[in-house]
Amino acid sequence: MKYIRNFCIIAHIDHGKSTLADRLLDFTGAVTEREKQSQLLDSMDLERERGITIKSHAIQMEYTHQGQEYILNLIDTPGHVDFSYEVSRSIAACEGALLIVDAAQSIQAQTISNLYLALENDLEIIPVLNKVDLPSANPEEVTDDIVELLGCDPSEVIPASAKTGIGIEAILTAIIENVPPPKGDPEAPLQALVFDSVYNSFRGVETYFKIKNGSIKKNQQVKFIATGKTYGADEVGTLNLTQTPKKEIRTGDVGYLITGIKDARDVKVGDTITDANFPTTEAVEGFEDVKPMVFAGLYPVDTEEYEELRASMEKLQLNDASLVFQAESSAALGFGFRCGFLGMLHLEIIQERLEREFNMTVITTVPNVSYHAFTRKDPDTIVTLNNPTDLPDPSGLDRVEEPYIKASIITKSDFVGNVMSLCIEKRGQITSQNYLTPERVELTFDMPLAEIVFDFYDRLKTVSKGYASFDYSPIGMRVSKLVRVDILLNGQTVDALSALIHVDNSVNIGKKMCAKLKELIPRQQFDIPIQAAIGAKIISRETVKAVRKDVTAKCYGGDISRKRKLLENQKKGKKRMRQVGSVEIPQEAFMAVLKLND
Repeated sequence: MKYIRNFCIIAHIDHGKSTLADRLLDFTGAVTEREKQSQLLDSMDLERERGITIKSHAIQMEYTHQGQEYILNLIDTPGHVDFSYEVSRSIAACEGALLIVDAAQSIQAQTISNLYLALENDLEIIPVLNKVDLPSANPEEVTDDIVELLGCDPSEVIPASAKTGIGIEAILTAIIENVPPPKGDPEAPLQALVFDSVYNSFRGVETYFKIKNGSIKKNQQVKFIATGKTYGADEVGTLNLTQTPKKEIRTGDVGYLITGIKDARDVKVGDTITDANFPTTEAVEGFEDVKPMVFAGLYPVDTEEYEELRASMEKLQLNDASLVFQAESSAALGFGFRCGFLGMLHLEIIQERLEREFNMTVITTVPNVSYHAFTRKDPDTIVTLNNPTDLPDPSGLDRVEEPYIKASIITKSDFVGNVMSLCIEKRGQITSQNYLTPERVELTFDMPLAEIVFDFYDRLKTVSKGYASFDYSPIGMRVSKLVRVDILLNGQTVDALSALIHVDNSVNIGKKMCAKLKELIPRQQFDIPIQAAIGAKIISRETVKAVRKDVTAKCYGGDISRKRKLLENQKKGKKRMRQVGSVEIPQEAFMAVLKLND
């Protein structure tokens, strides 16, 4: 046990986590020449295409230091704020962390937030200065920034280049010398923390765990504490590039377990595995429940596929513990699910994964955030609004509270004015302004979460020419003046397009929505009025004109009354059509409403 080291790699987006993981694997000989490829641990097609890490990836390496063989368990983590839950779980299974900082970009927002996560869990931090071989690198200045942030000695910062392999040996030596071995009692009853799981259609659920106390053997009877169910351990092993079965896994090690569980709901991330015959008395402290930030409805295109979609979602939830969903129904779209995501990128990835891995095409409604409403009748009871249509009647409404976040933005001092005006436009209030260096400023805002959900990140990058990094954390609910804007097509409300909007922006957004829908809804045989309304008051209207046949073409000359008669008949037909006709809304319309500012 004292020769085991568990560590993870944390950093901002694109600071070179996955590339460094590649070099560590090469150096320790964990992969053969044939298996080598860039971003080796990113196993999903989607990760490779986008060049981002979505899932944390665990892998075991063996390394000999001063004649002694050590086992190193590495966990590569994602950098995006949308996948921060993955990072927090990876940190719980480690004793040390490599904090990577790009020598050209210096410390960014995500660097700081992931560092705090690691410090809360008492991890040993090893600072690494990556990309020192770049022409634009500024190692001296960035080393000073790291020293200031961590309060360490400048000699502790390891200069490295993951691309060329500089400093890899120094990193491995620092891991072995500085990261403490895992603590635990090998003789105590089995206690293992589940930090991830994957669904395999041939073998059932694969559970990834870290053993705190005791050991786990093949064919042993194990019990999951949260569900109270007992299973036989059909296979246990360690996570190399491929899974390597073992007879026994001991205290402090990270491994996988296959028990033949078929039902995805029986395994919960953060659960404790113990011996069925000699169970432990207390569960390992798990992870805090995930707090979804953005809610959207996912509906099957064909209503008959509802059960199929449910099964797919459960399997996906197993692999992505930050996905939360519950059943709901809509008048326009039938039965589906109300899902909670950590951000828009997360929503996009889930949609994409459903399509690729499970062949499920879904309709996504307009994403929104969760609000709290209070009625006059009962002003202390919270009514949670996940859907704008749940808003109580305005006449009996006392107040609505919306979630606020603390946004931390690090940018160059040249762009402070642009960033501020963007945040004030999004109803943000500045709380602090802090110069990290004469060139770089940290701005902190209190902002409504609803304002940053759609396009805030894209626009922030635009106004700062790509030099701003952004991180946020929730700070609770605040009272706000919100109204529900409904969209009516042909006089009927489309519940999937309703949105809760702040009173000051409501008329403006209502007009934009109508104009956007006019472009997207195809012309029919009858006029389609598109209206935006707040309660009974119509605030905007556009009309999609009917496709008309020229019925007067056959009249050559003659009296005007002949033409008029034909036109009147046509008019009657159109009117009847309008009463019975229904309007098909294309999928693009739901998504386009989000991109109103483009």
